[in-house]
Amino acid sequence: MDATLGLPILTILIAVALLFDFLNGLHDAANSIATIVSTRVLRPQYAVFWAAFFNFVAFLVFGLHVANTIGTGIIEPSVVDATVIFAALVGAIVWNVITWALGIPSSSSHALIGGLVGAGMAKAGISAAVWSGLSKTLLAIVLSPLVGFLLALVLVAIVSWLSVRSTPFAVDRAFRILQFASASLYSLGHGGNDAQKTMGIIAVLLYSQGHLGDKFEIPFWVVLACQSAMALGTLMGGWRIVRTMGLRITKLTPMQGFCAETGGAVTLFMATYLGVPVSTTHTITGAIVGVGAARRLSAVRWNVASSIVYAWVITIPASAAVAAASYWAVQILK
Repeated sequence: MDATLGLPILTILIAVALLFDFLNGLHDAANSIATIVSTRVLRPQYAVFWAAFFNFVAFLVFGLHVANTIGTGIIEPSVVDATVIFAALVGAIVWNVITWALGIPSSSSHALIGGLVGAGMAKAGISAAVWSGLSKTLLAIVLSPLVGFLLALVLVAIVSWLSVRSTPFAVDRAFRILQFASASLYSLGHGGNDAQKTMGIIAVLLYSQGHLGDKFEIPFWVVLACQSAMALGTLMGGWRIVRTMGLRITKLTPMQGFCAETGGAVTLFMATYLGVPVSTTHTITGAIVGVGAARRLSAVRWNVASSIVYAWVITIPASAAVAAASYWAVQILK
């Protein structure tokens, strides 16, 4: 452990962590706004402001359960040092940049988790992992899109039944208004779950250097810094991924957009409450596929959906490999 880490190096590492958080917001902007943009309820430039605001205020609504999971429930805090954190962030950032450039909606969350696991195991082997927390996170890879899918499917059925006596014009107009609420809820869930992951990284770094005393906690300035970085990233937008999420998987109406966002938001709220660091990308993709499948199976472009699933499968091992290589490179340079 780098017990004598100087303030300049510590500051640089925190800045790198906030850069990841910014890229997370940039990369995952599509999660919050893809449906409301694709249904033309909001123009993209207005939608990112809408999403960024709710990303930022999320800390006022949720506790810090996810931050605590990332900080102490993925790899052993005793393994953490400056090199491990640096390598983990490099692994996550490199994978985020690659998938952003290719327009692939992979998971920033799982890139960070993969980076932590890769760097931690490069230092201390398999014993570095906290298997109870890691297994819960890996299980969420499967469950979060499935829950989003099922909730969206059920919501479409309920809403369709309630709207059976209304004209298509009335339904469309009502759900254009309701989509403002559902998009807000999803952005709130996104900010509540995703920004907390970087909070956990910074806090465990501070803890490893003795800046938090004997008790692991999340300082308030870390909360504000991470929420701000994510909101700023969201403002910058991620239009390539918006196109994949909102236009290429299936064609959405305002009613379907509302159901997808609401189903995704409920999933994120439950996960954040339980302290599970789920992928907001996985969740909203599952919900979008759910509303498409509710119309008919052929309405979903399964080749696009399957290519997204392949990216999910390789995200953790790919970012872990980059992180491990980064850790060993730093050790050689030392």
